[in-house]
Amino acid sequence: MLAKANRILRADDYRRLVRRGRRMSTQHAILYVSRSASGQQPRFGFIVSKAVGVAVKRNLVRRRLKALSRDALEFVPAGTDVVIRALPGSAQVGWDTLRSEISEVLKGGERRE
Repeated sequence: MLAKANRILRADDYRRLVRRGRRMSTQHAILYVSRSASGQQPRFGFIVSKAVGVAVKRNLVRRRLKALSRDALEFVPAGTDVVIRALPGSAQVGWDTLRSEISEVLKGGERRE
């Protein structure tokens, strides 16, 4: 589980990131990234809509994204906020596929839109 300091909790922060953050996409997720000059720890937020699947599938995807984010804390720079929006196919892919896609984007090998 991510520590409270590493989670985006306010709806205003989600809105700001989705509207103004840099958008990067993978086959199964869209990432919105914003960097600030503050030295705070990296923060992550997740959007998993009903289009992903029933509640069990959505929760599985959310837990996977949280685990990926916890692993990414070591290479995401301080002051970075990331919102990950899961796309409908994300519930059907394996853990390794999702991890490699998101890690590649967060490490800098991104595909921009």
